[in-house]
Amino acid sequence: MWASGSRKRASPVDPESLGAEAAKRRAEPAMAEKFDHLEEHLEKFVENIRQLGIIVSDFQPSSQAGLSQKLNFIVTGLQDIDKCRQQLHDITVPLEVFEYIDQGRNPQLYTKECLERALAKNEQVKGKIDTMKKFKSLLIQELSKVFPEDMAKYRSIRGEDHPPS
Repeated sequence: MWASGSRKRASPVDPESLGAEAAKRRAEPAMAEKFDHLEEHLEKFVENIRQLGIIVSDFQPSSQAGLSQKLNFIVTGLQDIDKCRQQLHDITVPLEVFEYIDQGRNPQLYTKECLERALAKNEQVKGKIDTMKKFKSLLIQELSKVFPEDMAKYRSIRGEDHPPS
């Protein structure tokens, strides 16, 4: 869990007086605090479930009061988590992340693999762009040999003074 005590709160400032980037940076800690709050509630909920499991596994009629109290804590915990959910309603998580979790894989691997795929696609597109630039250059050279006057007009329209080498 993040250490929320190490964060400093920003003084209230009119968002319109800030640039878009400054306003974004100001909003990020508020979102991080919401995630911290949710994480705290989830940790408490998991701990209550763990304790409930211990109580149930060794249930005695005398432990009924403790069981009832723990069940009430769980209900309260679910209500707190639901309140946090309402604050984070605009967050979307790709379904593939849940598939990673179901497979026992680290969900951060999803981000890593997405970045690797994007990098590979970027390199592929860059290669296509370079190929098209070379093709354009060769096409203009060959067209200049066959249609020199028309290509001179084309270059003047394009603002190019000299034929490509």
